[in-house]
Amino acid sequence: MPMTILIVFILTLLVSLAFYAARNQEQEELTDSVRTKVSGKFVRLPDGFVHYELAGPADVGTVILVHGFSTYLFTWDATFQALVDAGFRVLRYDLYGRGYSDRPAVVYDKDLFDRQLFGLLAALDIHDRVDLVGNSMGGLITTTFAARHPEKVRTLTLIDPAFFFLERVPFPLGIPLVGDYAGRVLAVPFIAKAQTKDFKHPERFTEYDRTYRVQMRYKGFSRAILSTIRSLPSWNAVEDLKRVSRTKIPALLVWGREDRTVPLAVSEKVRTIAPRAEFHVINGAAHMPHYERPEIVSPIIVRFLAE
Repeated sequence: MPMTILIVFILTLLVSLAFYAARNQEQEELTDSVRTKVSGKFVRLPDGFVHYELAGPADVGTVILVHGFSTYLFTWDATFQALVDAGFRVLRYDLYGRGYSDRPAVVYDKDLFDRQLFGLLAALDIHDRVDLVGNSMGGLITTTFAARHPEKVRTLTLIDPAFFFLERVPFPLGIPLVGDYAGRVLAVPFIAKAQTKDFKHPERFTEYDRTYRVQMRYKGFSRAILSTIRSLPSWNAVEDLKRVSRTKIPALLVWGREDRTVPLAVSEKVRTIAPRAEFHVINGAAHMPHYERPEIVSPIIVRFLAE
């Protein structure tokens, strides 16, 4: 009997390892050679290299675009160009663990992302008050930044912010080792396909999947995503929003009517906390209305910032 158990254990282990290898898409390292081939620029901060793009006149205020949970800066293409065309100086960047920014072996919590944004502004010599624009988890990051550094923030724009999104770690991702394996084999490999629910009409954005998957080939992506999932329930972003709402920072709230990730009903809770925020519902759009309906969202943001 012991020999039989041992054989079953070994076979199970081999099958598990083979399954893991088959699912693992992270085959490349983010090296200097890779960075030289990527558009945009890089700056080295204490936690690693950050990939960013900065455009527009240097003598005006800067608008900062912060993307969502697992995407990277390409989701701001239309917004970035619209703001630059309107005369703003605009900065967008990849969060750690995403896009072409480094994947440091650290805890991916709000302290990391706040530290990243704070360090990036210092490294780029941006000291005037900035206009923050965040989508989904980017909305949580910008809210935390505004709560911690209100003297650095002129306005706050939240696009389908992920408040009340993940209030507990999904089973079994919270279990040591088991959660790591389940996340890397059963969750992260399908995260690109899951992006389709962020659109009202995913069939119109066939290029999105290919562009999104580029970041998944670099080692550390899964680790960053899993660490972020485990950290989100403890972010207390709602408390940060309450702190921001007590300041005089003007706020804009934009929500896709068809959002299934953070449903429109959540906006009612957010507006209760921040009742002075200007509010717009975007028809024909889901979780990323700035990407899906830029012809509507970009003018709203431009007008809000100009006023």
